[in-house]
Amino acid sequence: MVNTLPCGHPGRAGSLRLCPHLAVEEPPPSTRHLTGVGTRYDLVCAECTPAALVDVCEACADRADQQSFPSGWHGEPEVLVRDRDLGGAWSTRACPVRPLNDDCLAPMPGHWLALTAEGFVRITDDDQWLVGPVELPEETYEDIRDIPDRPRRGLHTSRDGRFAAVVSDYGQFATVVDLDDWLTVLDLDRDWMDNELTRYPLAFLGDGETAKVVAATDWNRLDVFALPGGELLTDRETAAPQKDEPEPEHYLDYFQGALHPSPSERWLVTDGWAWHPVGIPLAVDLAAWLDGDRHAAEHARHLADRDDTWDTPIAWLDDNTVALQDTDGVELYDAGTGRRTGMFAGPAGRMWGHGGLLYVAAEAGLEVWDPAEGVRVGFLEGFTPIAHREGTFAELRNDQLRTWTTPR
Repeated sequence: MVNTLPCGHPGRAGSLRLCPHLAVEEPPPSTRHLTGVGTRYDLVCAECTPAALVDVCEACADRADQQSFPSGWHGEPEVLVRDRDLGGAWSTRACPVRPLNDDCLAPMPGHWLALTAEGFVRITDDDQWLVGPVELPEETYEDIRDIPDRPRRGLHTSRDGRFAAVVSDYGQFATVVDLDDWLTVLDLDRDWMDNELTRYPLAFLGDGETAKVVAATDWNRLDVFALPGGELLTDRETAAPQKDEPEPEHYLDYFQGALHPSPSERWLVTDGWAWHPVGIPLAVDLAAWLDGDRHAAEHARHLADRDDTWDTPIAWLDDNTVALQDTDGVELYDAGTGRRTGMFAGPAGRMWGHGGLLYVAAEAGLEVWDPAEGVRVGFLEGFTPIAHREGTFAELRNDQLRTWTTPR
């Protein structure tokens, strides 16, 4: 005999408990009450207390979790730590190269590229040399908020190492350089509207004959360009609405932010925001966009409402699972469905995904997390890398290049 649960349905109980008012087709708003075990929580509506919670079936629990728009937390999460010896290989050598900031060291095949006050510098295992200078236009500080250390330079490199981009993070301009021929192949301008709140949206795609760059060409628009010629591949109409007229079908009222392509470049997550303001990471079907769906970038999948949180670390764990960091830890989302698939407390700092694990450059050192269990499994005290290349992490400071490579 199958037991009937308090929600009125038979079957297995879901992974969280609810007050009875939430076990309905259209649940009211709720708050999350942490249980003290990891990040497990229950849902409670405004009329109830945790004493009223009941077990419900998996379908009712899932519907309430997805549709009751939980906001706010009660209690504290449990940070799970089970550190073990990480092994791996270390290397340290003298390297008197000084990047402009921690966003100005980027991976190249077999080596690194730094952006310094003098320009691009190539860094190998035993040498470094100046490639040449690069400049961006002066910013036009119209209607800009006075935020310290903004704008500032950032560096991006293509997978094959042929192209590099210097961007004005929290600013207006970017330029793409062909390092093989030492030519500027593309100058970009996203206008000045509230750009001091987001990093410059830019990411390289493909390599060799398929090389491309996707970047912001306005505050609310992304475009893709072929390289090295710079041909626009995404010509389309995205006009703003006229006064007292409804918004056009393909108008996007959204401030684009940092771009994060998935490993196979099927998806592109953009870390942007919308009024009033609220952080809303979007997942663009990049494959469909490049295959002829002209407005895929304007009709991206909504991953989460993050209140006033955006411009935080993001990393891909595999080609569908993206990790979004906020002040409480990390939430995992499936880019294809938009559903949250996990969450855990603890990580705080720049993130990289590699081999199914999450690597976090925390203030005290490099942390290694197992997202499947939500557990920290390793810690390298005092090592705070600023770049990653295929399992090798690099720290460049105090005139030393220090790297750690994960076990093969």
